[in-house]
Amino acid sequence: MAARVFEFGEFKLDCDRFELRRTGQILRLERKPMELLILLVASQGHLVTRSQISESLWGSEVFVDIEHGINTAIRKIRRVLGDDPEQPRFVQTVTGKGYRFVADVAVAEGANAEVAAADFPTERRSGPGLLVSVPPSRKRPTAAIMAGICALLVIVGVAAYRSLHLPPTEIKYTQLTDFTDSAVAPALSPDGRMLAFIRGSGGFLTADQIWVKMLPNGEARRVTDDFRPKYGPAFSPDGSEIAYSVLQPPSFSTYTVSALGGDAHLFLRNAAGLSWLDTNQLLFSEIRSGLHLGVATAPVTRTGIREIYFPAHERGMAHYSYASPDRHWALVVEMDGTGAWAPCRLISIDGAATSRSIGPDGGCTSAGWSPDGAWMYFTASVEGRSHLWRQRFPGGPPEQITFGPTEEDGVAVEPQGRALITSVGVHESSIWIHDTEGDRQLSSEGEVAPGWAPPSFSQNDSILYYLLRHGPDDPGTELWRTLLDSGRSEAVFPGVFMLAYDVSPDGRQVVYSTATPAGKNQLWLAPVDRSSPPTRVGDIGGTLPHFGAHGEILFRLAEGNSNYLERMNADGSGRSKVVPYPIIEIQSISPGRRWIMAMVPASPGDKGPAPMAIPLDGGPPRRMCASYCTPVWASSGKFLFIAVEASSRMSPGRSLAIPVGPGESLPSFPAAGIELGAEAGVVPGSQSVPRDDLVPGRDPAHYAYVNTTTHRNLYRITLP
Repeated sequence: MAARVFEFGEFKLDCDRFELRRTGQILRLERKPMELLILLVASQGHLVTRSQISESLWGSEVFVDIEHGINTAIRKIRRVLGDDPEQPRFVQTVTGKGYRFVADVAVAEGANAEVAAADFPTERRSGPGLLVSVPPSRKRPTAAIMAGICALLVIVGVAAYRSLHLPPTEIKYTQLTDFTDSAVAPALSPDGRMLAFIRGSGGFLTADQIWVKMLPNGEARRVTDDFRPKYGPAFSPDGSEIAYSVLQPPSFSTYTVSALGGDAHLFLRNAAGLSWLDTNQLLFSEIRSGLHLGVATAPVTRTGIREIYFPAHERGMAHYSYASPDRHWALVVEMDGTGAWAPCRLISIDGAATSRSIGPDGGCTSAGWSPDGAWMYFTASVEGRSHLWRQRFPGGPPEQITFGPTEEDGVAVEPQGRALITSVGVHESSIWIHDTEGDRQLSSEGEVAPGWAPPSFSQNDSILYYLLRHGPDDPGTELWRTLLDSGRSEAVFPGVFMLAYDVSPDGRQVVYSTATPAGKNQLWLAPVDRSSPPTRVGDIGGTLPHFGAHGEILFRLAEGNSNYLERMNADGSGRSKVVPYPIIEIQSISPGRRWIMAMVPASPGDKGPAPMAIPLDGGPPRRMCASYCTPVWASSGKFLFIAVEASSRMSPGRSLAIPVGPGESLPSFPAAGIELGAEAGVVPGSQSVPRDDLVPGRDPAHYAYVNTTTHRNLYRITLP
């Protein structure tokens, strides 16, 4: 039987496949916007009120910000259709009422306009595994009838989805902190009476400080005065001290501080994510080489250390481990070979079993156990949203505990096992511009993606590019651009979700990486003006792509357990290694495409992995920093920026703007690289700029940055 496909303009909407196409190309549209589009098409020419949309797509029993959800869904529909709200071709706003689909809708050629409704099977699938009955009729269905059937399927499917995904009614939230900023990374003392946490927006490698409070109503107070990057607070067995991890090149070190406050003291070198198995035995992570971080156990004296688990890839980093109550198992939170958070892993402490992935299929950032060892708990990001999950030990199905527009991060289990403590809240990000007139916010909605693909200027500073996630239902980030003269913002490739990107020096092409549903990376090349569809470059995967000086593609590729810097032509031919030695990650490329900045594993005699400037026309690499840093280039190629102080709740951090000679010739750097905290005089002519996360423009007075506002507090969540 032919599919139910409807045409409007250059688009085809396939209700059976839940798919939208334009001139044969599949367009990415998330679940809620797709449901709303079908609902509007089904009501062609008729007003659909906001209350009808709310009830059809969300239902009255779901407690989310419906108004924001409708606005977001309409915006995404218009974006993917290329519709102008001021002069709509498809979706018309009826102010104060709702929306009307104004385009003509027809049954697609070859679809079932000539099929009687009685020929439909009694049951049809709506979405994954959902069934709905369709009443028989001997009349030939019109386009409106067929669209109505699609809408019925969506409404019934939404109702079924809500019944399957509502949070358990037994859950109760009790607020424990009430900061105007944020509290994250909760840890409980063994008796459950004291709570330690980091006060600030981030709980991983942050310059923010550790605080404690007595539960339930004690006053919170600060116990550290340590502005080095840190994470992972954990109580000692008697609850008198708090251990935490510090990035202290060439590796991590564990420091302890009294739960009453005071000076911190070095407890163990080359140790991170430390916890106690008992009063004498430790569980922690150590670096074997480079950034390769794995789990080990040893007595407090560190004699007789025993390695338990190391990720297969040399870039893999097992940052945290959480021992089961019987001390036979541990849950491991790790980064994969690309530096992204991977699903949690279950390992055997005594070596009795091989490790395996556990929990939901998403980036796991914290874990814990019930006191009887029957349940495992996780915070994990699935489809772009971080929530609490649980799973029966050793292998039941993962079950989601929390839902909704707020997100959870971090998990501490009460000693009685009746509740979890987690950080609950929201965060928003926007792009700001700094120039000689001061700071101003650019017009942007959604969440600007940080990390491997920061914003970038065009070479004449007229355009700012960035990756943007528009809402909680977005499965990824789109490439957007803002024209700085007019302030106009637009998606460069609507519906295309990217992991990383690079714009060619002439501004005409974009090379970008994506991930398939199976997790395989792909590289694509596309013209910025969308004059032709994107083309896939080669069939070998690859990440962090950049254009070379002659249009070739530079990228990172995993080979075995290492990453390499490779190049190939734009048609996928001529693939070769740029340098024979492995790299850890690509950080940036100079505007003239002479240098690529990359983290390189330590060579014999080095303290640790080195941020290096690798010349693309041959020659030895140049060391930039003494420890981890991310060198970035001014759009003019005349300055190189290096962050020397990390941002915190109290400070935006600091970078050095280092002048670069003609032809992007680098100045002389200290032999061991620039140290954290270095002043401007470390390289002649350099200047201090008061941000650690800036996106350089043509000179130190012109830059952009991502301003993230986070509001999180700690809550006690009772378990169902």
